[in-house]
Amino acid sequence: MLPFKIIATGKALPTQQVWSTQLDEKLGLPRGYTAKKSGVDCRYFADDALLQSALGAEALRDACQRQDIDPASIDLLLCANGVPEQALPSTASRVLACSELRAGIAAFDVNASCVSFITALHQAACLLQAGAYRRIAIVSTEIASRGIDWADHETALIFGDGAAAVIVEAGAAGQGCAAYRLAVHPAGVTHCEIRAGGTRRNPVVGMTVSDHHFKMAGKRVFKLATQLMPEFLAELLAPLGLTAAQIDVVVPHQASHLSLHHVRARLGFSTAQVVDIYAHHGNQVAASIPTALHEAVQQGRLGPGQTVLLLGTAAGFGMAGMVLRT
Repeated sequence: MLPFKIIATGKALPTQQVWSTQLDEKLGLPRGYTAKKSGVDCRYFADDALLQSALGAEALRDACQRQDIDPASIDLLLCANGVPEQALPSTASRVLACSELRAGIAAFDVNASCVSFITALHQAACLLQAGAYRRIAIVSTEIASRGIDWADHETALIFGDGAAAVIVEAGAAGQGCAAYRLAVHPAGVTHCEIRAGGTRRNPVVGMTVSDHHFKMAGKRVFKLATQLMPEFLAELLAPLGLTAAQIDVVVPHQASHLSLHHVRARLGFSTAQVVDIYAHHGNQVAASIPTALHEAVQQGRLGPGQTVLLLGTAAGFGMAGMVLRT
């Protein structure tokens, strides 16, 4: 057990709300096609002027204000993103520059694609347990709309932009991370990609506009998830003697309407257990899980003494899960 407690959550969305009917019109599609194909009614897109770091700082500000937390009390900032604002410096340093947090505190990025938040939360729990820090802010901020290939309807219609923040500190015994697991299966390493942005595709070795777009072999990803996730979940829950029915709240990655159906139908969770914000946010990459967690908190679903499961899949092909005791 890694004891910690969540003391605040917050979120931020761009001001531009985009309905699926608007995308139908933009892309010359029949009315209702986007909503039916994607399962998303509306999502939010950043305008060209909005910085990913500024959106993350807004989510952090929201978390602090909701619980009257002094930003100066935070001594570590973790940025948990699938895609950074730029190659260098870290997105954490840029969020820090936009925030009211103190200059000189520790700040670094944690990148495990769509499950970056779960991984960062585990990092935070370990650091709190070690006594290295007293209060840690985790920020996930994503502007997925800037990597969309509009010719690829399988991926273009599902994404939305947004940011979320969670602030944690040491908790009482029996409260916090009861179990954590991260597994990566490189058989799926090419199934989800943005090839540019690093050393593989760049102006020196050559690149195209397409290299900057998100590419996904959706059927291959879904097949891997279907094959691997049941065993992964069983191995996460088994040491605790838990079954799916004993989980009070499930906060999954909001990957797609099909993935959320899989969580319910294949993994044995009921609709009442699962936090589903996908229809009004879309897939927000690494910001999906903390945004869904924030919504669950706002709805009063995370009361004392509950068992909460954070669960998701990621490019790589990765899977992560954490069992929380509130």
